[in-house]
Amino acid sequence: DWPTDPWDAADQTGQVERLRRQTRPLKWVAYTMMSLAIVAILVAGAVGWWYLGKINPAGEPGELANVEIPEGATFDDVTELLLDEGFISDAAVWERYVERDEDGLEIIPGFYQLRPNDHMGNVLARLKTPPAQTTTNVTFPEGFTIDRMGRRVDAVVERMNEAEFIAAATAPNVAAKWLPPGTGTLEGLLFPDTYSVSNAESEAQLLDRMVGLMERVGEQEDLESKAAQLGFTPYEILIVASMIEREAAVPEDRAKISRVILNRIAVSRFNPEEPFLLQIDASVYYGRDQTGGDPNLDFSQLRQIDTPWNTYTRPGLPATPIANPGRASIRAALNPAP
Repeated sequence: DWPTDPWDAADQTGQVERLRRQTRPLKWVAYTMMSLAIVAILVAGAVGWWYLGKINPAGEPGELANVEIPEGATFDDVTELLLDEGFISDAAVWERYVERDEDGLEIIPGFYQLRPNDHMGNVLARLKTPPAQTTTNVTFPEGFTIDRMGRRVDAVVERMNEAEFIAAATAPNVAAKWLPPGTGTLEGLLFPDTYSVSNAESEAQLLDRMVGLMERVGEQEDLESKAAQLGFTPYEILIVASMIEREAAVPEDRAKISRVILNRIAVSRFNPEEPFLLQIDASVYYGRDQTGGDPNLDFSQLRQIDTPWNTYTRPGLPATPIANPGRASIRAALNPAP
């Protein structure tokens, strides 16, 4: 038999001590603080991820696009422009990003090239580079045709394209001050000079400047009134000037060539039944190039092929200028030798 133990007595048996209730609130506070800390970390991570996504968007940047910051633009104006054009996706993040940059952003009007969906650092860096530091000088000598200008642009200005330049210069709807309606080419109306081409400038914008400079030079040379005195339109004088430009071997020949051309036209106008053909070789060659003629033909064969520029087969002036003349040739066309 099991011996009797005095502790077996009911009145001697101990009781298990319960957990003290005062320790439970402390544990709930600890759990709550830990949970809040985890939530805060998750929220901060999500915000940081979102912020980084705004600074450096996913995917590859888009193609370079032209952006012009106008005179008097403020930072808010630039921000709105960037947002509207898709170069940034959040104005507040952009403002914060620029504020944190030690140099900030000085607003300089001009042309820029930016990529949509690009890193904000790249956008800011491009905007911090003054347009004067992102230009390329391209020189067009006197007597260059549109085709040669297109090749020069393609070779010198990295982002410009020969085909785009020529297409913009020969579009059916091209217009200029002295260009007859429906002519369809700016040949003869592009002033040859050295141009500083912005990296944000298009071929069409460059052509606009070239036309504008030709018009300014024409006004300086009193093209309209002097042409009228000679019995020509300004465009006809530019045709004459283009032939002078291509035919003159030395500067002293310009005024003499001008007199020969004007005399022959005068004879043809006086006696249209027996016109005095201009017989300008350079015009015949230009016609060959414009119509895709055989470059291997000798000149005796070439001058027998009729084109709108063949001054051996057609009386009067060729259909258009055959080159883009400079100031000296324009002046010679307006002031022929006695």
